[in-house]
Amino acid sequence: MCGFVGFFDEREKKEEILQNMMDRIVHRGPDMGGMYHDAKAALGFRRLSILDLSEAGCQPLYSEDGTKVLVFNGEIYNYLELREELKQKGYHFKSNTDSEVLIHGYVEYGEEIVHKLRGMFAFCIWDKEEQKAFGARDIFGIKPYYLYEYTEAQKPCLMIASEIKSFLEHPGFEKEVNEKALKPYLTFQYSSQPEETFFKGVKRLRPGHFFTYKDGVLSVGQYWEADFRDENRSLEENVKRIQEVVEDSVKAHRHSDVPLGSFLSGGIDSSYITACLMPDKTFSVGFEQESFDETTMAEDLSNILGIENIKRTITGDDCMGKLEEIQYHMDEPQSNPSTLPLYFLAKLVKDNGVTVVLSGEGADEIFGGYEWYDMDQGQRLLKKFPAFLVRGAARMAKHLPNFKGKTTLLRAGLPVEETFIGEALIFEEKEAEQILTDAYRGGTPVKEITDKVYALVKGKDDVTKKQFLDLKLFMEGDILQKADKMSMAHSLELRVPFLDKEVMKVAEGIGSDQKIAHGTTKFVLREASKGKIPKEWYQRTKKGFPVPIRIWFTEEKHYHYAREYFASDFAGKFFKREEILRILDEHYKGNANHARKIYTVLVFLVWYKRYFIEESA
Repeated sequence: MCGFVGFFDEREKKEEILQNMMDRIVHRGPDMGGMYHDAKAALGFRRLSILDLSEAGCQPLYSEDGTKVLVFNGEIYNYLELREELKQKGYHFKSNTDSEVLIHGYVEYGEEIVHKLRGMFAFCIWDKEEQKAFGARDIFGIKPYYLYEYTEAQKPCLMIASEIKSFLEHPGFEKEVNEKALKPYLTFQYSSQPEETFFKGVKRLRPGHFFTYKDGVLSVGQYWEADFRDENRSLEENVKRIQEVVEDSVKAHRHSDVPLGSFLSGGIDSSYITACLMPDKTFSVGFEQESFDETTMAEDLSNILGIENIKRTITGDDCMGKLEEIQYHMDEPQSNPSTLPLYFLAKLVKDNGVTVVLSGEGADEIFGGYEWYDMDQGQRLLKKFPAFLVRGAARMAKHLPNFKGKTTLLRAGLPVEETFIGEALIFEEKEAEQILTDAYRGGTPVKEITDKVYALVKGKDDVTKKQFLDLKLFMEGDILQKADKMSMAHSLELRVPFLDKEVMKVAEGIGSDQKIAHGTTKFVLREASKGKIPKEWYQRTKKGFPVPIRIWFTEEKHYHYAREYFASDFAGKFFKREEILRILDEHYKGNANHARKIYTVLVFLVWYKRYFIEESA
């Protein structure tokens, strides 16, 4: 796991700018660094050594004739097979890294190399002869990739990076808040517009996409898309396929020349990965409050498997004390509370001498694990009534103030496209507009964001539609962002075996009736894990990563911490301060539970202060 920066312009003295940009992301690669620059291009790299720890694996890496230059963040898990294939074609290798497979593979296959890669990656290749850059991002977006177009001497130019913060060191970067980002963030809890970010002009390269840049023209294309379809295989056949492909994926993901461990909660996903991996150590964190602590389950499973479990209890003081640093590393506001324990979990792993860790992200999105994919008891009851009655009642209820059972009625009577936006719904859109100042009330509508995704799965069943939406929005914009940024904050490589090209091929062909069945979600995966983990673990309902923010904001010290931000002058630029202070005070006094709303507003203000008030660049 590493990080890269780069820019394509004709300015002189590129080296100092490049070094400053690289220094911003030294946490991604503390072991060594390198750079390349010529009249039109500059590429910088920070390395966290995982495969071939020698200097032979340092980047930038060059083709055999020296005409092509590579910077690459990630791991190619089928690199040994590709290496042999390329050797047969006459290529010579100077290292045992997967990076060389990329550069030689590009020489041999050109842009088609992306179709041969199994792994997590973000890379850029500069072709000196053609004066062209080519870059690509893995199919899930496990590794981040940002682009920023600017002008220099009236000519179009481009910056690229693993993290937005490195752009701050380039004189061509104009730092502005993207006014279209705040309103949808208040609803989704993350930067939810796939191409946009909170920094105006900074774009994400989407998962499964590539770009070329030549003569000032940026062209972006797509090379992969998820395709959920029922291939009508039996449950037994799908269980067997999952067992085989997950074992194979874990085997591929365990390849490392440094110590390796696994995250372990009490849930099925990390438990299954751990049982397949059988590492020397597992790692868990929990909170002081008993109902928010799953470390006992993690320790129990580790004991059953004969693995050492290392755990830590964290507090509200720990989390609030690191909130500013966490948001700095995130690059953009992100108010999923599970980001807090993930930061400390990654630190725990690194502090115990482990550099690579496996985790269970992605299983819910590809195997149907979230509880909202299934109908609740109220929806099942309403489905017994004539459809036209439920539909009519839902249409009327949509325009009424909130009441008990409204959400259930809406979900039972309206199309999924009108009721489901993903994991979180923090502020209703109208609520968000009520607390925002005029300048930030006109952000991208929520439905405009979700409709673009739903348009890609027209005619599919509701479970598939929800999976696809979560895959394209929630997983990409929230789950994988925090997984990468929180692990890299501690120079830790995080690998996610469920988010593997071959695992996805199996998951895509499984029908929804095997994902949601027998009163549980992720049914087919639970069946597949039976031979690896005990019943108590594979039957457990999903809890997520519970964080006691509701309790923290009723405590005086954390209330005052939030209040200082809410009452600040800069808060008034974005929010009606009397409204956000009212929300905070109602929660503090115990009159309502506004914890998620408070935390979502607070996170944005913490991020803004760090990047736009305290930041000198």
